[in-house]
Amino acid sequence: MKTGLSKKQKATNIYFNEDSSIIEVCTYNTNLKNRLTKYAGQYSGECRLIDDDENGCLTFEINKGRFGFKLTAPYSQERRKAAGQLAKKENLKRNGS
Repeated sequence: MKTGLSKKQKATNIYFNEDSSIIEVCTYNTNLKNRLTKYAGQYSGECRLIDDDENGCLTFEINKGRFGFKLTAPYSQERRKAAGQLAKKENLKRNGS
């Protein structure tokens, strides 16, 4: 969907405070919108669509215990190199070489 907005303007905003049990997620990100829409369909008591601005942004309310942030440590140079080699090897297998 073309919205007339630049990528920089298509932000994902996550709002919550310590008092409320609800997190609000406003996003233009297609993958995240699809995941949240599917989740809301499966678990309507935990997540629901509350707004569609018709410019590509959807807003969801999610129970705080259902939403998380995952922080990962950066890969070492050795691990990046090993992962790259494995990916190349797997890609060659898939392409029949």
